[in-house]
Amino acid sequence: MRIEVDDLSRPEIHALLNEHLQSMHALSPPESVHALDLDKLRQPEITFWSVWEGAQLLGCGALKELDARHGEVKSMRTPAALRRTGAGRAVLAHIIEVAKSRDYARLSLETGSMEAFRPAQALYESFGFSYCGPFGDYTDDPNSVFMTKTL
Repeated sequence: MRIEVDDLSRPEIHALLNEHLQSMHALSPPESVHALDLDKLRQPEITFWSVWEGAQLLGCGALKELDARHGEVKSMRTPAALRRTGAGRAVLAHIIEVAKSRDYARLSLETGSMEAFRPAQALYESFGFSYCGPFGDYTDDPNSVFMTKTL
C-alpha cells in the first residue's frame, strides 16, 4: 500500500470523489453537505493524498490548513467495494503525522451524524479524536458531528 500526494488529475480519483459527493448528497440535506469537489480540493491550503495497491485506488484523504496551528481532515473516502482494506486507517495516520510535522496543535473534522457515518466516527475515535462543537466556518447542524484531536 502506498500513499502519495495526488494532483487530482487521474480518472480513478475523479470517480472516487464523484462517488463520495453522490453519497454525501444521498445521506444529507444539501445545506449539510461539506464534501469538497475537485475545484475546492485544488486550493493551496489543501494537500490531497491517494492510497494505492499497485494500480488499484484504495482511498483518499486531505488536510486543509485552517490556520498555522489548526488543520482539518477532509475528503476521507474508500470505494464502497474496497472498504475494510486498511486504506482509511493508513491515510488518516498519514494525515496526523503530516499535521504534527507542520506543528499543528489541533486537528479537527466534520462528519455526518446519521447511522451511516458511525463507522467513520468509530475510526476517528480509535485515533483519539473526541467530539466537540463547530470550528472554523461551521455552525451547529443536527446533521453534522464535529471531532478534534490535540496533537
